[in-house]
Parts: sequence; structure tokens; C-alpha cells
Amino acid sequence: MAYWLLKSEPDAFSWDQQVKRGAKGEPWNGVRNHTAKQNMQAMKKGERGFFYHSNEGREIVGIVEVIKEAYKDPTDEKGVFYCVDVKAVEPMPKPVTLAQIKADEKLKDMALVKYSRLSVQPVTAAEWKYICKLGGLKA
Repeated sequence: MAYWLLKSEPDAFSWDQQVKRGAKGEPWNGVRNHTAKQNMQAMKKGERGFFYHSNEGREIVGIVEVIKEAYKDPTDEKGVFYCVDVKAVEPMPKPVTLAQIKADEKLKDMALVKYSRLSVQPVTAAEWKYICKLGGLKA
């Protein structure tokens, strides 16, 4: 199983809004970066991702699950980009901040540190397990 990190600006779409969508989930649309598009195309149903509040908060606040694999993003008039549907699984009991991640030697190679602008990015199994532990969850 692969793991992911999906960024959202909380004033545009927050963790609380994701939770309110319930089991039907929400399309992760509007992404206009080719690397992020490729990451979404690689996602498989059932895989998990961190829900990350960017700009405000700058922290991992929850875990989502891919419930529908990549399909053409209906918000893209040119038909070039894709989206996936995700649903909230559980909140992070202790949000893990970007500052915490950057200060941790074990996470120095994480995509979030190296490619800070990338909105959909892979997370290694070791990073996933470690961040879950930092956040108060069992991996």
C-alpha cells in the first residue's frame, strides 16, 4: 500500500468540511500541477493519505482514504488534469506541524520538506508510521 499527503488551504476546504462529507467523500479536484496529477493517477482505492492544512496551521490534521481512483477532473476545462475522491477516516489526535517535521532528522527527506509547494505527494511507509506515532495514532 502506498501513502500520500494531500494539502488544502483550510479557508478554502478544511478538515472539518471533509469530515462533514461523511462516507460519500469529496473529489480532490482543482489541482493544476503535473507531478501532483501523476501522484493522483498512481493512487489506489483503499490507500491512505494525510490531510494537511497549508498556509494557515501548516499541520497534518487527519487521515483520509481514497474511495475512487483517478478520473478526469470536471473542473478542468482542458481535460488535462485528474482528481480522486477521498473520505475522512480519523483526525490526528495531536496535529503534526510542519515545524516539527522540518526539525526532525528522521523526516529530513520527506517530500513535504523537499518539495514544499507540491499539493499531492507520496509519503514512505516509514514516514507514515512515524508521523502517526507523533500524532498519537497507531500506524
